[in-house]
Amino acid sequence: MRISRRELLKVTAVAGATTFIGLDKAFGMSSMLSQEQVKGKAHVVVVGGGFGGATAAKYIRRADKDIAVTLIEPNEKFITCPFSNTVIGGFKKIEEITFDYSVLKSKYSVNVVHRSVVEIDTTGKKVKLNDGKTVSYDKLVLSPGISFNFGAIEGASESMVNDIPHAWRAGEQTLVLRKQLEAMPDGGVFVMVAPPNPFRCPPGPYERAGLVAWYLKNDKPKSKIIILDAKNEFAKQKLFMEAWNALYPGMIEWVQADLGGKVVKIDPKTKTVETSSGEKVKADVLNFIPHQRAGEIVLKSGLADEKGWAPVVAKTFESTKAKDVYVLGDSCIAGPLPKSGYSANSEAKVVANAIVASINGQKIDDITMVNTCYSLVSPDYGISVAHIVRVSDKGFEAVSGSGGVSPVGMDEKFRQKEAVYAQVWYDNIAADTWGKG
Repeated sequence: MRISRRELLKVTAVAGATTFIGLDKAFGMSSMLSQEQVKGKAHVVVVGGGFGGATAAKYIRRADKDIAVTLIEPNEKFITCPFSNTVIGGFKKIEEITFDYSVLKSKYSVNVVHRSVVEIDTTGKKVKLNDGKTVSYDKLVLSPGISFNFGAIEGASESMVNDIPHAWRAGEQTLVLRKQLEAMPDGGVFVMVAPPNPFRCPPGPYERAGLVAWYLKNDKPKSKIIILDAKNEFAKQKLFMEAWNALYPGMIEWVQADLGGKVVKIDPKTKTVETSSGEKVKADVLNFIPHQRAGEIVLKSGLADEKGWAPVVAKTFESTKAKDVYVLGDSCIAGPLPKSGYSANSEAKVVANAIVASINGQKIDDITMVNTCYSLVSPDYGISVAHIVRVSDKGFEAVSGSGGVSPVGMDEKFRQKEAVYAQVWYDNIAADTWGKG
């Protein structure tokens, strides 16, 4: 059966909880496993409480209440990267994108531990926490997000992030970047340095540019935005450029890598960057987004490849480097699936299904996963992309003729509807991850 892009977007916008086909059979009203099939309690430890980890913890408990789940997450509240650009743009508050773990604890009886994991013993099946305690596991799920490779650019260091925030982990840096924009004079220059692939949220830098432009157009119209890019093309490029030209003519300049956009050096004190062509660009507000790789605990545990990302078995997301360890979300290599919140949420359900099936001796069927990503270019202008990926013993395979991006050349009402769909999508996936869904 072929699924049209319009039908796919309608389904994923209204029912964001459904992230892979056949989900109702595994986690719906009819439980995947009967009580008679449960062979005894196992302990699953989940590291990271974002879209991937929180979803995995929840869906393991939904599928089999005899499996104990411990979620280890250092922060008591999670602030989402999706929609964080709306805070930077100034039309949402950070409280609107902040969630806690109360429902996971009260409704699903997930044991939530607010600590950091500092070491993993994959042979002894133990994780060591930053308070010195050790937690044993039968199955381990790692969803720690990304880490940053500041060493890839001369002059860059983690110590500069308070003055030059990347805001690629939502939270305090999101607010710092917003305050810097508020303090920037009219006629100032906002310079963004976009990282090379792969990185978290491929459309994210360009959505941010649009929402910063929305703020500047309304409050500081003489200002300019320059995007210095390590790439020659980017996600939803035609749609973004169409929107920039329509909404913010002349305000946003994108410089691709081959035309001098690749940044090779940064001077944090003067907020100046140097490109591969030798040009020096000075910013009033500098948003430097570093090169990225898997989360530190994945790297430290030897679960990543030479490029810094974790290879996994497609059908289960089990690490190819350690048995009973599953890596999902931004840290893993998932073929055509992008590093996005929706992908992490979807992958988490695959992992939950695989773990419950493994513990109970069940067969794992092939699945088809869906990823949907909305971007806002203004509060009332949305664009989107969708993917359908078949997952089997053969690996990840994009389904030919499925998914796609929003059509170009659409009218104002169409873009307004996609902005509404974006909010519905966000509300649904947040509820599915941390809420009562």
